[in-house]
Amino acid sequence: MQPTRRLRGGIIGCGYFAQFQIEAWRRMPEVKLVAAADLDYDRARKAAPEAFDSAEQMLDKVRLDFVDIATRPEWHLPLVRLAAAHKLAVICQKPMAPTWVEAVEMVEVAERAGIRLMIHENWRWQPWYRKAKETIERGDIGGPIHYWFRTRRRDGVGAQPFQHQPYFVEMPRLLVYETLVHHIDTARFLFGDLETVYAQARRLNPLIAGEDQALILLMHQSGLMGMIDGHRYLDTNPDGPVMGEACFEGEEGALWVEPTGDVRLGRHILWTNSVVAGYRGDSVRATQQHFISCLLTGQPFETGAREYLKTARAVEAAYESIAHKRAVSTN
Repeated sequence: MQPTRRLRGGIIGCGYFAQFQIEAWRRMPEVKLVAAADLDYDRARKAAPEAFDSAEQMLDKVRLDFVDIATRPEWHLPLVRLAAAHKLAVICQKPMAPTWVEAVEMVEVAERAGIRLMIHENWRWQPWYRKAKETIERGDIGGPIHYWFRTRRRDGVGAQPFQHQPYFVEMPRLLVYETLVHHIDTARFLFGDLETVYAQARRLNPLIAGEDQALILLMHQSGLMGMIDGHRYLDTNPDGPVMGEACFEGEEGALWVEPTGDVRLGRHILWTNSVVAGYRGDSVRATQQHFISCLLTGQPFETGAREYLKTARAVEAAYESIAHKRAVSTN
């Protein structure tokens, strides 16, 4: 691929969250989103100049450099197979797949075909977590001792929960699989690979199939311990793009990510969030920018599919822990 021309992209799936991805692609000068496929043809038509109601037709008829898979997880493996048959690079939305077996097969399909596959995991690209990593690695809090993420959003309440993504209601795995996976991956980004996971969860809203509250204890290979605490019954106060807050404690002090996105070291504001464009600190665009930059330079993806299996395995370990009421190894 030549950096002197715009890369031609196609998106499969034009639903609620895909709109953030489409908007971000349109702001990237290295990319031209030329095609879209969705079972709802009108949604595809609004997304790109060439529209289709099937991914097969799009890939057969349009010359592309990459494809963005933005469908529900159950379609990810067959669509990766399809892209692999066309030798196209892929960025694929999380969750990676409904099962561990399918996630592993996605990696193997891509590797056999010799295509590049990255998982669109945008949480680690939120600018407050990039600033936190920089600050921790600089040694400003000393040796890390403990951390926690607290995530909240009041969209799981009542007779019609999750109105933006109503299919959440029927998902047998919900909060850990769809939301807290972000925090698991961000913990890996900040502090390295995991050793064990211990989790507990419950369902507060009887109208949904999956869990909507969970506590997860993480042990890293370094020995560092952390916690993720989440539910979807309450908004943060103040409200903000973080969908919660976080704290990273060390021997020399504590680093806080506020609900507003501001980063505080003790009482001192280290970084003030002024990002208003895009999704949650423009993290979707940053994720997609990383994908394109790596395609152009040949550098490895931060969330390449084989690497991201470590996050997917931690999610599996959390559900095993919930079922068996014990800590579960991620190895």
